[in-house]
Amino acid sequence: MSPRLPRRQVERRGLRLWPVGTVLILAFTTAALAAAAVFYAGWSLLDAHGLKSEPRIDSKTLFDLVKLAFGVVAGAGALVALVVAYRRQRVDEDGALRDATRLHTERFTTAVSQLGDESAAVRLGGVHALAGLADDAPTLALRQTCIDVLCAYLRLPYTAEADLPASDAEARHTYLALREVRHTVIRLIRDHLRLPHQHHHSWQDHDFDFTNVTFDGGDFTLATFSRSVVDFSGATFSGNVVDFSGATFSGNVVDFSGATFSGGTVNFLAATVCGGTVDFSGATFSGGTVNFYRTTVSAGAVRFSGATVSGGTVKFSEARFSDGTVDFSGATFSDGTVDFRMARFSDGTVRFSEVTFSGATVDFSMASGAVPLGLVPVAGAPLPTGLILTMAWQMTGS
Repeated sequence: MSPRLPRRQVERRGLRLWPVGTVLILAFTTAALAAAAVFYAGWSLLDAHGLKSEPRIDSKTLFDLVKLAFGVVAGAGALVALVVAYRRQRVDEDGALRDATRLHTERFTTAVSQLGDESAAVRLGGVHALAGLADDAPTLALRQTCIDVLCAYLRLPYTAEADLPASDAEARHTYLALREVRHTVIRLIRDHLRLPHQHHHSWQDHDFDFTNVTFDGGDFTLATFSRSVVDFSGATFSGNVVDFSGATFSGNVVDFSGATFSGGTVNFLAATVCGGTVDFSGATFSGGTVNFYRTTVSAGAVRFSGATVSGGTVKFSEARFSDGTVDFSGATFSDGTVDFRMARFSDGTVRFSEVTFSGATVDFSMASGAVPLGLVPVAGAPLPTGLILTMAWQMTGS
């Protein structure tokens, strides 16, 4: 394992030391100023008004002056020793960092080469090795590099099960082996995002690039996405279950813009948005089920502006919108079902401005609270086809 370095050393990006002469001058100047300040404070506290002149000094006073002189010299020597010891410590720490970085680089090269192996078992070993390297990384930048490689592995070209030749057993075995490696990557990321932020193996401060990744399953349950950018833009959710149940989104950007939900089930059951932005702008929901059942939005923003629901089911039943902003402006509901039954709109801002209803069923029956902006037609205008509102909300437009 890499040597464990102090947190301060981990954050530094290289050793920068001033010339020793400059440091000593500054140290002596600081010491002199401190001594003068202490002397002045003592003089003021004693309410002294001057010095008593002595034409001659006795042997005791002379001895005291000699002791004072030696004390000043000893103090100066101690100050020099302290400066030198500090510089030596800095040099030793920098040397430890260089050694740890060199060892990390050697292990990193081995792990990455394992990811390119033809054997799925060797690739699995490489995945676990990279995760371990990220935990032991001597700097946060090197940890991010390990995470970037794991995410890049998921972005490699990937054929989902539905696209395999029906009778090609070898292709299916290759697919299952690759799928196991990919799901191991996802599981390891999830495990590290479940750790408390202060845990030294937590990855919550780091970015994750899942752009254009094909997900045919994966488990992100109870993960915490905070203080970073997590990018699912352009990703495709095409089958099986991708599970974000119980996940927490706080103080960061999680970007699903332009993502395609075309099959399987994507669960956000009881997820919590309590800060930052979760962005589904321009996403396409064309099949399967995307489930926001009992999701809570208590701060931050969730954006569905420009999203298209053209098939499948999107469930917001019993969701809680208690604060923050949820924006469906410019969304299109052309087919499938969008379920807001028993959702509660108690505070914050929910917008449905310039939404197009052209065939989908959008059900707000038994919803409660404030009416979302732009949802209810103006007085005298009929409800769009497929839009179902509670009676109380219908009355607000009459």
